[in-house]
Amino acid sequence: MKRLRAVIVLMCAALALRAADAPKVFPYAYDLHDLPNGLRLIAVQTSFPNVVSLYIVIQVGSRNEVEPGKSGFAHLFEHMMFRGTKRFPPAKYEAVLKEAGAASNAYTSDDLTVYHATFSKEDLEPILDMEADRFQNLEYTQAQFRTEALAVLGEYNKNSSSPMQKLNEVYRDASFTRHTYKHTTMGFLKDIKDMPNQYEYSRQFFDRYYRPEFATILVVGDVQTAGVRNLVEKYWGSWQRGSFQPRIPEEPPPAGPRDAEISWPSPTLPWVLVAYRGSAYSDTDQDQAALDIISFIGFSESSELYKKLVITEQKVDLFGADNPDRIDPYLFSVVARVKNPRDIEYVRDAILEEFRTFLDQPVPADRLEAVKSHLRYQFALSLNSSEAIAARLARYVGLRRTPETINQLYEIYRQLTPEDIREVARKYFVDRGRTIVTLHGGIGK
Repeated sequence: MKRLRAVIVLMCAALALRAADAPKVFPYAYDLHDLPNGLRLIAVQTSFPNVVSLYIVIQVGSRNEVEPGKSGFAHLFEHMMFRGTKRFPPAKYEAVLKEAGAASNAYTSDDLTVYHATFSKEDLEPILDMEADRFQNLEYTQAQFRTEALAVLGEYNKNSSSPMQKLNEVYRDASFTRHTYKHTTMGFLKDIKDMPNQYEYSRQFFDRYYRPEFATILVVGDVQTAGVRNLVEKYWGSWQRGSFQPRIPEEPPPAGPRDAEISWPSPTLPWVLVAYRGSAYSDTDQDQAALDIISFIGFSESSELYKKLVITEQKVDLFGADNPDRIDPYLFSVVARVKNPRDIEYVRDAILEEFRTFLDQPVPADRLEAVKSHLRYQFALSLNSSEAIAARLARYVGLRRTPETINQLYEIYRQLTPEDIREVARKYFVDRGRTIVTLHGGIGK
């Protein structure tokens, strides 16, 4: 008995040692520093010479739009933030970036808004100074606000010419009842139309969320991390912490399957989308990681279903799955554009059948290991410049404010077993959590 216990102890020690020796998927050392005001700095020194990427991640997205009638404001501020300050009005702001040869842009998602620029390392201090001024002292008139609000309406109308955009809008609206994921980042159309009248609320929105406790600064590239820390403390240390904490409405458990149909007003090929209520992002439990694996095995371009519907039978010309990382439980979706309207039900049923296979039988162990290796290799290949590293980090920082979450997530991938995959599939791929949306156009009617 003692000998058996000794063998078990040795086996456990060996397994622990193997896990400890597994190389981290994010290989770069980083300096993580919290300022007293709540602002977080993450500085990463890379081997790519002379270039620096600055990413400013604000943990505010459409998820934070909690008041009825006020959707779309996180995206609106992606526009408003380029309206400038007294020190750096728009023309001067652009001139500084042009002088630095900076590539600059921004984007908004459900959980975050990101402002980013890439430039030569000698321009880091003036750009940090300018950005600190923008985030603390943004100014705009009521007329300027109205102009940008109308521009957002124009952007919505332009996007609405895409059947895929309408599909996304409808399936989210159908899938959620209370949570703010019910509306897209653009917002509900009725709210966007009323935006020009919401100047006073816009000032309140900025005052709530453009605060250091919601912000993380990423500086990645040819830098000395100690020097970066000094610069951020110099220009951003006086930014005043806020006090607002949003109360995000909790979505109740799904009560039953939901279906929606969209009649597109002009000729287009039909679409079918099948979605299930999924998991929130986690780097401590297996659910989101297992759903990621299912997305790849079942519905990627290397999947059997893709080969069947797109290549062999040629019934579908666009096909893919999406299991995005979100702070709160979101949706696992599969979408297909069908060549012949008579095949809509066939394609829908083929997708549903593929979901059922994950309930009935474990995935082959060799296929699972191959996917794990592919995901790890794919991530490593993506870190091919300072800008690419910063872009990757920004999305994870919007979720957990630390690069370490990447290593923790990939460690979960590494440990997943075929039975884990089946267990998670049985938890989420249930009829009560299913949404099916079809879009029909003029072709084939």
